[in-house]
Amino acid sequence: ARRITEAGGIAQTVNRRPDSIEDAEAIVERAVDAFGSVDLLVIASGFNQAGFIHEQDLADWEKVMDANVRGAWLMAQAFGKRALEQGTGGKVLLISSVRGRHGNYSGYTAYCTSKGATDALTRSLATEWAQYGITVNAIAPTVFRSGVTEWMFSDNELGQATRKRSLARIPLGRLGEVDDLLGMAIYLLSPASDFCTGQVMYVDGGYTAG
Repeated sequence: ARRITEAGGIAQTVNRRPDSIEDAEAIVERAVDAFGSVDLLVIASGFNQAGFIHEQDLADWEKVMDANVRGAWLMAQAFGKRALEQGTGGKVLLISSVRGRHGNYSGYTAYCTSKGATDALTRSLATEWAQYGITVNAIAPTVFRSGVTEWMFSDNELGQATRKRSLARIPLGRLGEVDDLLGMAIYLLSPASDFCTGQVMYVDGGYTAG
């Protein structure tokens, strides 16, 4: 919100997480109260609790599913209800991952499963809501710098080893930055993408090309 206002935009915040139908609807209604309507929805949930499946607690699995799948479903439902009432269409953008398509040997089974579900949710909502003029797409990046992955960009032994292993799979030879996602996000949330729906767009430096 601070960066938006510093850039001259208008931002509203709400101190809620989409943990229930009531919470998700409150988030949407806050946007309606502030701006008069909801036209765009970005679902950017991305939580991981790494653990090999034969060792992982069910509670850890459920945390990942709740954050990445249940929360996305709740936000999509709340947005959809309001968007259909408005009758003016809209756009939904989900943040997925290459892990929805490619597995990982580092105890990412829960995360990979959740992002596979994100891809399926994208395609299903796209077909369900096309008749209402709502497009639904997803961006699927490979590793990019964020608060969750900052350790991979460090100079400690684990960071260097993980970075080296990841770079070996990326033809463009570098890890992603948040700015690499912006162009695709702008496209998918703008009228330029009006004939694009149900797509998972890989922003991955060529990772999925190999």
